[in-house]
Amino acid sequence: MMDAGRLLLVLALAAPLAMALSVPLVARPLRLLPWAAVPGLVATLLAPGGALIELPILLLGLSLQLDRIGAVFLGFGSLLWLLAGAYARAYLARTERAGSFSVFWLLTLAGTLGTFVAADAVTFYASFSLLSLAAYGLVIHDRTTGARRAGRVYIVLAVFGEATLLAALVLAATGADSLLLADLQAALAASPWRDTALAGLLIAFGIKAGLVPLHVWLPLAHPEAPTPASAVLSGVIVKAGIIGLMRFLPMDGSVPVWGDVLIVLGLVTAYYGVVAGLVQTEAKAILAYSTLSQMGLVVTALGSGLGEPDVARALDAAALYASHEGMAKGALFLSVGIVAARDARLLRPVLAVTAVLALAIAGLPLSGGALAKLAIKAPLGEGTAALLVTLSAAGTAMLMLRFLWVLAYRGRRDADAVPAGRLVMPWTGLVLATLAVPWVLFPQLSGQPLAYAVSLGNLWAALWPILVALAAAMVALRRLRRFPLTVPPGDLVVLVEALVRRLVAGLATLFAQEAVAHRHSPKARPSDLFDAVERSLQRWPVSGPALFVVAVLLGVALGI
Repeated sequence: MMDAGRLLLVLALAAPLAMALSVPLVARPLRLLPWAAVPGLVATLLAPGGALIELPILLLGLSLQLDRIGAVFLGFGSLLWLLAGAYARAYLARTERAGSFSVFWLLTLAGTLGTFVAADAVTFYASFSLLSLAAYGLVIHDRTTGARRAGRVYIVLAVFGEATLLAALVLAATGADSLLLADLQAALAASPWRDTALAGLLIAFGIKAGLVPLHVWLPLAHPEAPTPASAVLSGVIVKAGIIGLMRFLPMDGSVPVWGDVLIVLGLVTAYYGVVAGLVQTEAKAILAYSTLSQMGLVVTALGSGLGEPDVARALDAAALYASHEGMAKGALFLSVGIVAARDARLLRPVLAVTAVLALAIAGLPLSGGALAKLAIKAPLGEGTAALLVTLSAAGTAMLMLRFLWVLAYRGRRDADAVPAGRLVMPWTGLVLATLAVPWVLFPQLSGQPLAYAVSLGNLWAALWPILVALAAAMVALRRLRRFPLTVPPGDLVVLVEALVRRLVAGLATLFAQEAVAHRHSPKARPSDLFDAVERSLQRWPVSGPALFVVAVLLGVALGI
């Protein structure tokens, strides 16, 4: 007999799935959205910690478990989904596709929470695939040209990531006695396929978390999705990649080389996100690049933890950092929708609170962000990685100042915006949670008392990057009328698209020329056209891009 606490954990996944099935029967399906996340939030508080729940009649055997890391992710994720769902009720009240949005929202919610509490590989993979595929509907909801383009990039990477993850899980399972994640994690360290499996896992979870160069979907999808969808995409869904790394990477110090790989990828992503975000001109695009930068810092902490004897400290610190960043980033995205209404009564107070949240991500003293950054420094030690993470705070602060300036002075009034007053209550709830929750979690996840966090040394360590960013911003406003460099959202995708267009244009010109020659040559044979194409492909302007595209396609095919 299943007790009430365990039943709540099952309901956390079953409730949004059942609601998704009921959408065609409901007159106003958007009303379902906030309620769907309530069982997950209640389960965080009441479900028994660490107990394994098995339902052998589902899939190949559904297994759920709520350990400490899972509870942190399930708690902040459910809270963000709940408040963003309440926001979506008002924000999308006029949409003509409320039904389809609700279905995709509820399916993505179920998949996301499933990855947080899955205890076996089948449950994790099914949940991860569900969230990946269902989120496509959130990205393309508006059906604009930009949304469809972002959706194409997203779904290609999502499917590739799912195929890579499946292959990695099969390899990881070859040496395990069961499909439980704990057994796979332990067996992977001694597996002859260890490095191949770890590479596949890093690709699959790196796509979801936005690690460079697998990040390109993120700055395209976030600006195009409706604002509440952007909030959960950036605040929660990318965290599925983070918890995937936590669940599968061998945390016994047996793979120090992979720890170094994670540190390098994390730092590159952290700094790349800042540089690319600073030259954006749209508020949601800046937030998207900020998200991949912050996920880079989390991955850096995880990489440092792989070589530490006390790995639990790195996992706890990463969980605290991810929870604060997720709630703060969700609230910042929701701020964009409120500011778009340009309500004179609310504009200044909302911008003031938004400024506090933005700087909190950079580690503003006495904020949840300062606590999260303090916790994440512990597993880094005193080396180069720790120094670069510390310096990145100044870059994050500059990026957040850029976001605030764009939001306040370059954002145009949206004539179709929902009245701001209808959006303020769920936004306020998320703001309060962002400010309060890290103070509750810090002593448990950092092992330090709150008095340690408010010591003068730590307060100064949190303050000086903000001061450096403010000084740099003042210089930039005086000296630079515009940035000398521009990076379009999606960056690398734009380069690939230009390459493909050049290839297609070159082939079209070639075929046109050969067709004209063929008409004027009475002795020409059909095979002559193919011979001409082969000769022309030997020219570098065409063959170079062609070989590149072929190599990419072969790589995708081999990965699948």
